[in-house]
Amino acid sequence: MIEMTAAQIAEVTGGTLVDGADPATPVTGPVEFDSRRIVPGGVYLALPGARVDGHDFVPGALADGAALALVGHRVGVPALLCPPVESTPGEQRNASYLEHDPDGDGERVLTALGRLARYNTDVLTAEDGLTVVGVTGSAGKTSTKDLIGAVLNRAGETVAPPGSFNNEIGHPYTALKAGRTTRFLVAEMSARGQGHIAHLARIAPPRIGVELNVGTAHLGEFGSREAIAQAKGELVEALPAAADGGIAVLNADDDLVMTMAGRTTARIVRFSSAADALDRGIEYVATDIRLDDVARPSFRLHHPAGEPVEIHLGVFGIHNVGNALAAAAVGMECGLDAAQIAAALDGHVAASANRMDVRTRADGVTVINDSYNANPDSMRAGVDALAYTATGRTGAEAVAVLGRMAELGEGTVAEHTALGHYLSTRGVGEAVVVGEGAELDALADAARAEGVTVYRAADTDAAVAHLATVLHPGDVVLVKASYSDGLWRVADGLHDKETK
Repeated sequence: MIEMTAAQIAEVTGGTLVDGADPATPVTGPVEFDSRRIVPGGVYLALPGARVDGHDFVPGALADGAALALVGHRVGVPALLCPPVESTPGEQRNASYLEHDPDGDGERVLTALGRLARYNTDVLTAEDGLTVVGVTGSAGKTSTKDLIGAVLNRAGETVAPPGSFNNEIGHPYTALKAGRTTRFLVAEMSARGQGHIAHLARIAPPRIGVELNVGTAHLGEFGSREAIAQAKGELVEALPAAADGGIAVLNADDDLVMTMAGRTTARIVRFSSAADALDRGIEYVATDIRLDDVARPSFRLHHPAGEPVEIHLGVFGIHNVGNALAAAAVGMECGLDAAQIAAALDGHVAASANRMDVRTRADGVTVINDSYNANPDSMRAGVDALAYTATGRTGAEAVAVLGRMAELGEGTVAEHTALGHYLSTRGVGEAVVVGEGAELDALADAARAEGVTVYRAADTDAAVAHLATVLHPGDVVLVKASYSDGLWRVADGLHDKETK
C-alpha cells in the first residue's frame, strides 16, 4: 500500500474522520481485518462476524499501533467512519460476511476498502508500472495464481499471496499488499453470481486476464455451465483493448472458454495440451506429457519465441499441465524468456496449503492432501492422481478419503453418485466417506455397488482412527472435500500418527 495520510484516505473512501482522528496521521499499511496482526502504521478493518464484531477490537488495534481504523459505526475512539452504501436493485454480492451484517456496517467498511484498493492500484499502475493479472475458472484458480506468481517473480516483485483471497474481502485486501516496488499483482477472482467478477475487476482493473475452464463448481448458484461461462467471461470484458496492452489468455481445450474471445477487444493468446494444438496454431502448447511416480508432470513447452523447452513441475497431477501453460503464457507475454519460465516452473512447489500437497511418510504411505476444496472436475483429477500414484506399487492400495462437494444445487446427489462409480474405474480399493447426508449416502452406495470397500466415518477423528488400522507401507491416500468439511484434519492426523 502506498503511504497516505488519514485525510487522504477519508477523501478516497468518502468517509469522515471522527472522535478526534488526526487528519495528518501517516498511514503506511498494511490493511488487516484480524486485530492480532496489526503492525504500527497499519489500517484495521472493523468487520462484523458470526461470533464477534470487529468493532469491539478497535481500541485494542489502535493501542497496538494501528494508524487508522475503518468502522461502520462510531465506537468512541478515533476512527474513519465509512459512508452508507446505496444498494443496487438486484445486485448479488459475493462475500459470506453479509450473513452477519444486519445493520450494513460491514458493507460500509468493505465498500470503503474497495475504493481504497482501487486508488492504490490506479496510482501504482500510472506512476510505477504495476501490471495486474486476473485469474478465474471453475477449478485451478489458486494453483495457477501460485504458478504465475512463481514465474513473474523472475521479472520483479510480485504480490500473489498463498491461499484463496478471491472475493470482496480477499480481493481488495490482496490489492492493498502492492506497494511502490511491486511490479505485478496476481489477483484470483471468484464468482457465485453474475456481476461478481465485474465488481472485482473494478477494484483492481486487470491488464491480463486468464480464463482456465468452465466446469460445474457453483452449479447450484448458476444453474448451467453456460451461465457460469457468462459470469467468468466478465474478466475478459474488463480488459483494455489490444492497442492499450490488454491480453486475454484462454484455454483452447475448453469450448466455453473459447467463446469468450468474442467478448473482448484484448489480444488473444491460447494454451492447449491437445494432440492437434500445434497444427491449429495454438501459441502455448504442451507435448510429450509424462508423470513421475508421484504424478508430478513433465512436458515439452512450445511457445512463439523460439525452440521448445522442457518443463519439470514440482506440483502434482496432470491437470497442472494446463495451469503451468497459463503461467508460461503470462510470463512470456510479460517479457520473460523460455529459460526463465522453465527455471521458475521447475523450482515451484505448492504454495497454498492443502492443495495437492503430496508427502510420503517414513513407512512408505503417500498422502495426497487436496482437501481445500472440491467440485466434480477437481474430484476426478484428484482420483486420477491417486490412481496413477498407486499404479506400479506392489501390493499397494489406493484409498480415497472423501467428503461432500458443496454448491452443486439440484445435481448434488447425482454428482456424488457419479463420483462413487468413478472410483471403481480408476482402481480405488477403499473409500472412507466422512460425514452424514443424502449426498454422502449416494456416494457410498454407488462405490459399494461397484465393488469398492466403503467405510463410513462420522467425523475426521473417526476417519484417522480407521486409517491407522488399515494402511500398509506403500499405500496411497487421497484426502479431498469442500472447504467446509475440514478434511485437512485427516491429512494432518495421518502425519501425526507417524510421529507418535
